[in-house]
Amino acid sequence: MQHIEFLLNREFVQLNQLLKLTGLADSGGAGKALVAGGGVLVDGSEELRKTCKIRIGQVVRLGDVEIRVLAGEDATA
Repeated sequence: MQHIEFLLNREFVQLNQLLKLTGLADSGGAGKALVAGGGVLVDGSEELRKTCKIRIGQVVRLGDVEIRVLAGEDATA
């Protein structure tokens, strides 16, 4: 399994944008399509809301890739 650590320096990032920013989707629209297609897990549960808010401490999984959202500099969480 591939592990990605994403440093978040604000309160949240939308799920489709997280997939784009980590390189798992080519664009925000492609990220929305991935979420709508199912198979994206947030903290172990399938998430179908394309723009759900992902916060520090959450774990997103798509296939064999796991993204851990960590506090970056100036995080306001």
